[in-house]
Amino acid sequence: QVQLVESGGGLVQPGGSLRLSCAASGFTISTYAMSWYRQAPGKERELVAAITSIAASAYPNYADSVRGRFTISRDNAKNTVYLQMNSLKPEDTAVYYCNARRAATSYNYWGQGTQVTVSS
Repeated sequence: QVQLVESGGGLVQPGGSLRLSCAASGFTISTYAMSWYRQAPGKERELVAAITSIAASAYPNYADSVRGRFTISRDNAKNTVYLQMNSLKPEDTAVYYCNARRAATSYNYWGQGTQVTVSS
């Protein structure tokens, strides 16, 4: 059974840090592009960060709003993707979702999401 399970969300003060994890099961992430999305109340889901599969360059991409503060990484041996979030702002408050997508196929998986709240 294919699953993506996010963890690491919570309540943090502005300027603080969190590290999200996305553990995959039922498939291996090494040939998938892995991404983090977020959705704030009343807003559309948006791409936060993405990292390509090991078959291509692992060069990461970031939304302008998080570049320099967030870092996406992958550990193919652990079948896990991470999102390190530093210098958090109230506008980073959202549900964060993990996504796995394999190019040129219909394989596209989502996790259930983890809540991140940035507030004093």
